[in-house]
Amino acid sequence: MKPIIATGVIALAAALSSGQAFANKADDTLHTAFSKELETTDFYFQSAREGTILARQVWDGLVYRDQKTGEYTGNLASSWEWIDDTTLEFKLREGIKFHNGEEFDADDVVYTVNYVVNPDNHVVVPGNVNWMKSAEKIDKYTVRIHTNGPFPAALEYLAGLVSIYPNEYYAEVGPTGMGQKPVGTGPYMVESVDPGKHYVLKKYDDYHDSPKGKASIGTIDIRTIPDVNTQMAELFSGGIDMIWNVPSDQAAQLKTMDQFTVSNESTMRIGYITMDAAGRGGENPFQKKEVREAVGYAIDRQAIVDNLLQGSSKVVPSACYPSQFGCEQDVKAYPYDPEKAKALLAEAGYPDGFTIDFYAYRDRPYAEAMMAYLAEVGIKTDLNFLQYSALREMQQKGNAGFGFLTWGSNSIADVSAITSLFFKFGNQDFARDEEVKNWLDAGDKTVDGEVRKESYSKALKKIAEEAYWIPLFSYNTNYVFTKEVDFTPTPDEIVRFFEMSWK
Repeated sequence: MKPIIATGVIALAAALSSGQAFANKADDTLHTAFSKELETTDFYFQSAREGTILARQVWDGLVYRDQKTGEYTGNLASSWEWIDDTTLEFKLREGIKFHNGEEFDADDVVYTVNYVVNPDNHVVVPGNVNWMKSAEKIDKYTVRIHTNGPFPAALEYLAGLVSIYPNEYYAEVGPTGMGQKPVGTGPYMVESVDPGKHYVLKKYDDYHDSPKGKASIGTIDIRTIPDVNTQMAELFSGGIDMIWNVPSDQAAQLKTMDQFTVSNESTMRIGYITMDAAGRGGENPFQKKEVREAVGYAIDRQAIVDNLLQGSSKVVPSACYPSQFGCEQDVKAYPYDPEKAKALLAEAGYPDGFTIDFYAYRDRPYAEAMMAYLAEVGIKTDLNFLQYSALREMQQKGNAGFGFLTWGSNSIADVSAITSLFFKFGNQDFARDEEVKNWLDAGDKTVDGEVRKESYSKALKKIAEEAYWIPLFSYNTNYVFTKEVDFTPTPDEIVRFFEMSWK
């Protein structure tokens, strides 16, 4: 494998930039781009990274996790305490207003929590919120969250996955209205939305005394531009100040030109191959363990990392990100061994291999590299490259059970945010292993750290032993921005516009 160097794109971009001025801070507007088209700007009814990024600008949670220290501090809440193993009480800050002028108080917390935990409302990622049972108002600025059993990662989830909505506004407009005109308490307010295409954020001058800090840049203008080459051309022509997820070969070339700042940062996102071991989509070869193992041995993951991802990416052995709490690393590995893969296929009754659909939604060159390796051992694949929302919907119905996907755990440093999400009989669980589910349940529902680690270890070891997933590699992100932008990326893969400023 050799990386593809997009010299044509660089040359085109250079030509476009000839004689043109870069976008600058003169109008106090930072222009940037999303790669994916958001289904909605209502945080609870989408699951894309771009939606998470947008949510962090517009809404606040009760608590905030400092990226440098890892410590939790109050955001909408000023303090909290565990009343018992399943009751967390918060004292709320006073004097906070939503972007529409609504006063923030306990009613907003109670309404938001009770809405999103109601299964009839069908939030897109129920695992983000269904650890909560309900919220209860004690007084105007005191609220209790009741959990469905002990949940030790509660603060981690509350810091990143529970955005508080204005109860009166949301009761009136619902998810559709929130998607068209988002209203939060965050450092940026939404000026306009062209659904899926264009978002304009304005600094919220009345932002409260939050650990996020007040925004510095006045306007953030975000367009959806799916093609990275088009993004780069706009970067050179001055139409964009910042892009991210730039392929490693192109980032390397941009760095040599010394016209932009190029920064590489590791992320919590991992790639994986899922296989329909449970036969949710009907009878298929992956119901045989030997076939699933053969997929693991067929792919040279290190070569893909070395040639395509580069940067700080690494091969990962387990169905989680290595730094997440409970992410057992001592599991069965599948080193590159195509001859062993062929032998396993023959043992499973496929000496000549087979042909099957292969699904993916991002990083097409990575998917195509995997398909080439699979073809070498006899597994011939037809690529179905879809929008993430379409692929997710297919999988929720039990289809598209063989493919290359990724998950960033919503930047939650806990195994419950990934392994438990995909292996506890949810609608994207293609293993349906009762024993694995029980171990994960045990880990999710105790505050005893050692019991959690032991339970997660058993689950992850079996997932690897049975080859329900083939974990591939961790991701890194290349950020490219103009010299006028002051920005430091963080490992959680969240772009915080409110921490940016002009030099």
